Amino acid sequence: KARVTSASVAEEEYGTVPHSFVFHRGLVGKNVDQLVTDMRRVMEPYTARALKVRKKNVLKDFVTAAGPLGVTHFLIFTKTETNVNLRLARLPKGPTLFFHVTKYSLIKDVVSSLKRHRMHEQQFSHHPLLVLNNFGLDGMHIKLMATMFQNMFPSINVHTVNLNNIKRCVLLTYDPESKEIDFRHYSLKVVPVGMSRGVKKLMQEKLPNMNKLEDISDLLLQGVNLSESEAEQDGDHNITELPQVYSGRGNMRSQQSAVRLTEIGPRMTLQLVKITEGMGDGNVLYHSIHTKTEEELMEILKRKEARLKEKAERKQKQEQNISLKKQKRDENKMLSYILTVLK
Repeated sequence: KARVTSASVAEEEYGTVPHSFVFHRGLVGKNVDQLVTDMRRVMEPYTARALKVRKKNVLKDFVTAAGPLGVTHFLIFTKTETNVNLRLARLPKGPTLFFHVTKYSLIKDVVSSLKRHRMHEQQFSHHPLLVLNNFGLDGMHIKLMATMFQNMFPSINVHTVNLNNIKRCVLLTYDPESKEIDFRHYSLKVVPVGMSRGVKKLMQEKLPNMNKLEDISDLLLQGVNLSESEAEQDGDHNITELPQVYSGRGNMRSQQSAVRLTEIGPRMTLQLVKITEGMGDGNVLYHSIHTKTEEELMEILKRKEARLKEKAERKQKQEQNISLKKQKRDENKMLSYILTVLK
């Protein structure tokens, strides 16, 4: 009974969180294709990791498949001769944000630059923690970007969240001068503070090699008098008091521990180009390059209304033609029936 209850609760929670499709359109090359795969890792577990994209697929196919699966966001990568582009779309009625990916680094590039990387499968069983920096500035487009990024990831209740489920962190920083967004993806680790390296080694699952030591005190005192360049730098910026027991030996409740971040990639620098209503085909709400006057906006609305009116008239005419054809067909059937009876 408990298993059935927990399964139903998990299924209900799974259906209430945002889900995403990450894919590309057109020819993008090997590197951008790998970037798509890396972004799927970031969005796990609430994304389609093994999503298959065929050349003949159109955007309507993805929208049709998204409804039954509960998908709420699309991340679409495209490539031109000069730019790599990213579209963030909210289903089913938008809005859609268009970005230039001015710079990017893949997971393999970031990991290869580190002496030690922290990336394992258990980190991707839970969604990452989202941190937004500098998104409190004035401007409709900044608020819209912040709302879009927030809605892409499940919300967290700070009073009930299980800290052991937070293994990754996504940091988005907006630079008001360059108007660029830095995207970073980190692995999160919590370690107790106030211990020498020797004590930390003893608290690991694998015991250190002590055959060259005369006494265990040599191990415990090792690393006590390290210089600042050799020691791991912890301070007020990353030391906190744990409200819960955290995984890892020594991380006890109400004890000070250091939160350390290790970048695992991918890394991107994004620049907002425009925001549109709908799935990329609605009114332009914001454009970073072209600005329109009130007269131009009214002219666009008039043209759109004229197209919609023309489409409605065509549909009405088609329905009338279908009705006339059906009426004529029924009359012909009745006439042929009467002739058959008379014969």
